[in-house]
Amino acid sequence: MTSTIAWIAALSACVTLCAHAAPLQSPVQCIAPAKPGGGMAVTCKLVQKGLQLPAAGAAQDDSVKISYLPGGIGAVAWNSIVTQRQAEANTLVAFSGGSLMNLAQGKYGAADVSNVRWVAAIGVDYGMIAVRSDSPYKTLRDLLDALKKDPSKLTIGAAGTVGSQDWLKISMLAKQNQINPKHLRFVALEGGGEAFTALRAGHVQVVSGDASEATLHSLDGEIRVLAVLSEQRLPGALADVPTAREQGMAVSWPIIRGVYMGPQVSDADYKRWVNTFDKMMATPEFDRLRARNGLYSFALSGDQLTAYIKKAVEDYRKQSDQLGLIR
Repeated sequence: MTSTIAWIAALSACVTLCAHAAPLQSPVQCIAPAKPGGGMAVTCKLVQKGLQLPAAGAAQDDSVKISYLPGGIGAVAWNSIVTQRQAEANTLVAFSGGSLMNLAQGKYGAADVSNVRWVAAIGVDYGMIAVRSDSPYKTLRDLLDALKKDPSKLTIGAAGTVGSQDWLKISMLAKQNQINPKHLRFVALEGGGEAFTALRAGHVQVVSGDASEATLHSLDGEIRVLAVLSEQRLPGALADVPTAREQGMAVSWPIIRGVYMGPQVSDADYKRWVNTFDKMMATPEFDRLRARNGLYSFALSGDQLTAYIKKAVEDYRKQSDQLGLIR
């Protein structure tokens, strides 16, 4: 009995000590907190390719492994990092403006910006509205006119539930056209990849999503993007798509994309990653990679990014409160 008690005590001590030990070196992993085919996957793929650039000077030889951890529009991945994988020095998690919106609205529970370490924002995306190429709606005006006549006629696929940024994009357009967003038929899906899969299969007739996702899914000609929610037309694959502003609706929706890591990652490892991303993002080769992945120029890291995110979450919180989205 004595030896058993001693063994349990030793094991408990080991657990306590090991929790504070330096993490074992392992291949770099980028977690996309959604299903494949969406904007989170775009972020991890860009990180994967960017860290292979010689100028990035990444310390490890292994290529970045991408894994998918969907659930709760990022909540499952967030909880995994802050409760179970706090000190993994080579684990990065993709985030977007939608993640910050969820934080602001309390959809990650009692989560706070300071629960993780914000590494880098590597680009900006923009909202967009899309239908299938065989849809009768050729323009954003066509779609909104149909929704005004009968808001329940069409189902709209969006990542997240009421209050998500995809919900807000189409709701803002609806409100400008005297349509009550509460009368629209939304289908909550787990990320942009699932939304476009549902659109192709005819389970939804409209997708409110992101330009990077549309870039991935429009290349085969089966998807028609009706509008991008940017100030000016976007270069690249969506260059021929008019903005909502061109079509008479003053709605724009920029979305930052980047990566964070666990709260107990050492200062040395955190700074190493910040420096690595700074070097990577300063190269023209990365600019070209970012453009090919449907993202646009935006780069912040470390303390500057953390300050930006704190303000963004507070702004989202105020906006959501004004819309009655925070309970």
